[in-house]
This record gives sequence, structure tokens and C-alpha cells, in this order.
Amino acid sequence: MKPAPWFLTLSFARACLAALRCGRVVLLAVVPLVVQAQGETQPLPVLTLSVLQFGTPHWELDHLKRHGLDTANGFDLEVRLVADLPASRLALSSGSVDGAVSDLLWAQARYEAGTAYRYLPFSSQIGEVLVNDVSDIRTLADLRGKRIGVAGGPDGLGWQLLQQVAAGQGIDLAREATVQYAAPPLLSQALRRGQVDALLTFWHFSARLRGEGGVRIAFGLADLIGTLGLDPDLPVLGYLFPQAWSIEHDDLLQRFSRALRETKDQLASQPDLWQEIRPLMRADNDAVFAALHDSFVEGIPQPLDAARIAALHRLLLLTGAEPDRLMPAALFQSEP
Repeated sequence: MKPAPWFLTLSFARACLAALRCGRVVLLAVVPLVVQAQGETQPLPVLTLSVLQFGTPHWELDHLKRHGLDTANGFDLEVRLVADLPASRLALSSGSVDGAVSDLLWAQARYEAGTAYRYLPFSSQIGEVLVNDVSDIRTLADLRGKRIGVAGGPDGLGWQLLQQVAAGQGIDLAREATVQYAAPPLLSQALRRGQVDALLTFWHFSARLRGEGGVRIAFGLADLIGTLGLDPDLPVLGYLFPQAWSIEHDDLLQRFSRALRETKDQLASQPDLWQEIRPLMRADNDAVFAALHDSFVEGIPQPLDAARIAALHRLLLLTGAEPDRLMPAALFQSEP
């Protein structure tokens, strides 16, 4: 830091002498200069996150950055945009970013493979099963003999849960239905064209389809898991940070957690703020925009506590995790 010009130093000294003659204390005048000096010599810590350019985490991170909630909480957020989820996961696993968003099952699979990540909740939205408005599918039993499009592949959380709930009713969907796996946009078109009878897809693709019209929700997965004795408001998507990094940068992670909660609270309570985010949402009409907004807000999870972490463990067990290899409770980030 450069020294102050001599005339400013001289002026400050004269002011101090005058204050001393009058019996005044000058410490209050000195403190701002010390704080300013510290601010100049100690830049804010930087947090780098990898997100999809048009992915839903980018919506809230754009708001967080735009409104300075990072610097207000003592850090500088740097968002690095990627084209798809594999690229984001690669950036995380290679160490080129500090964190990225993925789902709970992927975090558990990485833990079982020897790589532990700290898990900070992002959303409790799992997905939905959609059908055309004229469809006669009303119950899980109605899926027997039908063509089901499944986004996310055979190991996806939504498909695992749907099978678990169906099995509880004596229905083996993998054997009693025709299952087609494909990318969400392709499956959306397949539902429109009548090439599948039902579509299990991610929540934002579901919201977009519902906003466009002509389809309805047959089953919401968040509602179905209630039949398994689980809280439907479980954060199945989260920000992941390598465990070693999170231990070394615990204070930075706490600051981000606070900023994230402020972001979610503002987006939930102030609808007008979403107009700034709308370009990232690619909402072609107001109905699509409203459906995406409403679904995002509905998926804002409550802070984690011991009971909710235990419920996440039960969810992992239901989807095939080994009881003695569960992600430990210490990896689930509670809010400060």
C-alpha cells in the first residue's frame, strides 16, 4: 500500500494535536483508516463454482452475485459456466473449481469410491411423472403395460424411488412396463408425439412442459416418497465441495451458506426479483415462466438437522446404498 501524501499526513497530525489540546479522544478517527488499510492488503477469499449456463443453480447464483450478497458476507463468488453436467462434474473432480451442483446419489457413489464431498443443500425437487391431458393414467397400477420415458437413466434417483413405491403396491415397473431411457428434451418431444405414455423427468423440464400446456402431473415424486415414510422436503440436490477443501476453508463455506440462505429467502419472498433472472430461464411465455418460478420456490429446502440427515440416510438405503458405507452425517452441511 502506498504511503499517504505528505500534506494529508501533516493535516491529520495537526487535527490530532488540536483534538488533544481540547481533551478529545482520536481513536475513533484512526479505526476507519486501519480497517481501510486491512481491506486493501487482504482481498476477499474467492469461491469458484461450476454450473450449467442455463441450469437452475445459475439462477440463484446470478441473483447472489448481482446483489452483492457474496461481498456482503465476506467473499467473492466466481461462477464458471459449462455446457453440461459431465463437464461440471469433471471440473469438480479435477480440482479446477471449488464446488459444483450434483445429486445425492452421485455424492454417495463418489463416497463409496473413496472420494468424499461436503454436501450443502440446493433443492428438494426430485421430478414428476407427466402424462398427456387425455391420458387415463391415474394410479401407479395404470402404468402396467405402458411405455414410460425415464430421464436420468436406470440409476437416477427419480426412477429408483418410483420403482420402490410401485414395488410396495406389488408392481414391478421394470418388468411390467416398457421403459425408454433418453435425454430429457428428447423425451419431452416423445410425450408430445405420443411415443411414450408417461414421462418421468426432472422438475424443470416438467415445469416447462406444464407451462406450455397439454400435459398434467400423474404423480409428483415428492408426494410419492411420503408413502415410504420419508419427509417429501428432502434436499436431493446439493452443492458439493471436496472434503479436504471444505475442512481447510470451513469459514468460507459458512459464509457462502449464509449468502445462499439470504438469496433463497429473497427469491421466495420478492417475485419481482425474478425478472432479472428470466433471461437465464429461457421462458418463452408467462405460463412457462410462472411454472418454473413456482417449482423453484417450492423446492427451496429447509435447513438440515439431525432428523433430516437421518431421513437422507434412509433415502440412500432405499436406493441401494450399503448400510456400512453411508455418507457420514459430518458431510452434510448445516447452516451457520
